[in-house]
Amino acid sequence: MPHQANAGLPVDAVLPALMAALETGNCAVLAAPPGAGKTTRVPLALAAASWCVGKVVVLEPRRIAARAAAAFMAAGLGEKPGETIGYRVRLESRTSAKTRIVIVTEGVFTRMIMDDPELNGISALVFDEFHERSLDADLGLALALDVQKALRPELRILVMSATLDTAALSSLMGNAPVIESTGRAFSVELRYNARPPGEAVEDAMERAIRQALAREEGSILAFLPGQKEIRRTASRLEGSLPVDVRLHQLYGALDARDQDAAIRPAPPGTRKVVIATAVAETSLTIDGVRLVIDSGLKRVPRYEPRTGLTLLETVRASRSAITQRAGRAGRTAPGIAIRLWREQQTASLAPTDTPQILEADLAGLALDLAAWGVGDPAKLSFLDVPPVPAWNEALQLLTLLGALDAKGLITPGGKAMRDLPLPPRFAHMVVAAGAYGQAMQAARLAVLVSERGLGGSGVDLAPRLERFGTEKGERANAARNLAWSMSAGLDKTPQQALSAGALLSLAFPDRIAKSRGTGGAFRLANGRGARIDEAEPLARHATIVIADMQGVAASARILGAAAIDSGEIASLHQAAIGSQREIFFDRQSGAVRARLITRLGSLVLSEAAVEIKPEDAPHVLLFAKLRENGLAQLDWGKAPQRLRERLAFLHRHDQGWPDVAEPALLASLDDWLLPFVGMPRTFADLSASRLQQGLAYLMSLCGKSEAEASRLAPEHFVTPAGSQVALRYEVDGAFLAVRVQELFGLATHPSILSGALPLTLELLSPAHRPIQVTRDLPGFWKGSWAEVRSEMKGRYPRHAWPEHPAKAPPTSRAKPRGT
Repeated sequence: MPHQANAGLPVDAVLPALMAALETGNCAVLAAPPGAGKTTRVPLALAAASWCVGKVVVLEPRRIAARAAAAFMAAGLGEKPGETIGYRVRLESRTSAKTRIVIVTEGVFTRMIMDDPELNGISALVFDEFHERSLDADLGLALALDVQKALRPELRILVMSATLDTAALSSLMGNAPVIESTGRAFSVELRYNARPPGEAVEDAMERAIRQALAREEGSILAFLPGQKEIRRTASRLEGSLPVDVRLHQLYGALDARDQDAAIRPAPPGTRKVVIATAVAETSLTIDGVRLVIDSGLKRVPRYEPRTGLTLLETVRASRSAITQRAGRAGRTAPGIAIRLWREQQTASLAPTDTPQILEADLAGLALDLAAWGVGDPAKLSFLDVPPVPAWNEALQLLTLLGALDAKGLITPGGKAMRDLPLPPRFAHMVVAAGAYGQAMQAARLAVLVSERGLGGSGVDLAPRLERFGTEKGERANAARNLAWSMSAGLDKTPQQALSAGALLSLAFPDRIAKSRGTGGAFRLANGRGARIDEAEPLARHATIVIADMQGVAASARILGAAAIDSGEIASLHQAAIGSQREIFFDRQSGAVRARLITRLGSLVLSEAAVEIKPEDAPHVLLFAKLRENGLAQLDWGKAPQRLRERLAFLHRHDQGWPDVAEPALLASLDDWLLPFVGMPRTFADLSASRLQQGLAYLMSLCGKSEAEASRLAPEHFVTPAGSQVALRYEVDGAFLAVRVQELFGLATHPSILSGALPLTLELLSPAHRPIQVTRDLPGFWKGSWAEVRSEMKGRYPRHAWPEHPAKAPPTSRAKPRGT
């Protein structure tokens, strides 16, 4: 592998070597860290090369990076995006006949190369930030190398990365030369501010941001794992930041206007706080950022083969990721990176992120390769070949859905769908209905829904479909002719007649909806809610299929639907129907119970009570209810409540003691309470004794003990008279309410925290009425005692009121013994 290193130089300095490599060869690898200029400088240089007679296509992992890079490069040319520099991302495209450089997201490129395998008019492909190893990037590179080998040997392919195994990548690309640049990064000071156990990450982030704003200069880029944490942190900060600070959120689902505002430089005289997900790790430079605060977490999609679901999971970021994040602080000036974990934990992080191809649902990849004509991914140039078990599962799923045949090839049904001038849902409906001899009827239904006004305007599509069959007029005739042409040749020998609702369910299985019982409200299989006018006959049906609706969530209004019965659902969608054990909280009994539910998506078709099992983990739901309604639901009892009060007092004076405030305890129930409660089903199972054990264990997690707590903040104070009097711990101190006579003979003021904090004494009369509050008992004896003594002597003559109480014997009786 040819290897050229230019240490200490930015990308501009290595451009000659890069251009020379692509002049004589068709592949190269550029390794350059953030800030080196690779994203915006390299494509311009490629477009100016003599061999570049077509377009340069640059792949970015995210829409925000694609738009930002295009805007930056266009501005450098004195243009706007869509002229020399253009971009294509999901839902947005700015290109023209003048465009030479097109920046696209990786998913857009996959569609481009699938539609045009020869990549006509394209001279170079640039895979930017390839180290992120998305599934689309791996697939795109594999397909591009296949095209280069078989059809376009003159096509240049450049892979750019900040952190990656360049040797493996070079080998994959035919021993391509590797060009290295260290970029132009400024120094970044690393600081560690560990998040205490049990503290919510948004609370730690809020505190760190406020401290950084107060102590340092410059704008802040803060990394959190997802939108939920970002919104929570922002809500804690909004309205209470300095007037010169602008607060922004930044994540992939945010609209483009808000994303651009987050990236844009802060107005003169102001600075900004940008709270972002991993979208800000690479490709983006936010001017003025000098401080990075990193939670060390990220949210990644994880495919669960058992359920067939892809779930988002919060994990610790890799070392390469946190290095990328820290580097954001040194893009334009020396900076500071504050990490919300202990420095020692960094060594245990994974070196790099796991490539998506090794842990994702591969069904989409398998279908793409089948359309490409490849059944074995090992025949293409993947940096990591898809795991065999996951690949086989994907093929099984696609075969079950009818997308692939037994040999892994696209089925005739799939090709037929592509031939129809209909959206995919309706195309599938027409093709699938052909197996029941209902393709014509399905095609008419598709046209009916697509063309407003055919068959009338009612919500119920069944009578409209019937009327459409005999409706007069040129438009109706043309629509029926279109349906006939689309369905020609698709009908098979009829097996059963399908209702309008059954046909619709082939297009919208996720919109099969079940009545909620009243008010025309329905719940869809996809989890959404919708309503229909109560006066509509459809409102009285138990199940319907919704073809058209307006609005969001439960307020969505049904505009077009048809009834479907339970037998049709079972017949057509048996493969999607499944049973699942579920635990729930029964408010009436106050207990966690279990049931077996048969579902289609989010719809419950049937349910039956079953026994709770250990694997049901009833504590999860019980704890959720506890978090929802608070710790007041528990019977604490005196001992654990007093221990909690003492621990709260100790935590206020020393952060090394556990935080036992309600939010902290609720957030860490699994840590301190779960080990002592077994398999709780009711709040009564969380007894006072278990709470006491849990609090003691929480102390041990912080390296503390009950003995130490009792020494520093005892539960009782033993008076000179020998009585044990409970101490009261509050926000502003520790209090001792005691009859003054029991302190006779005490010449020093009692204290706690190893003598560091005097008790607040609430001195009482023999009738337990307040006499005096003091934090200086010797001073009280010498000062106002004389006045108190005179008053008490007259009010309680049977009690001893010595002139020198510091030397008098203590008593809890009316007269000292022996007098």
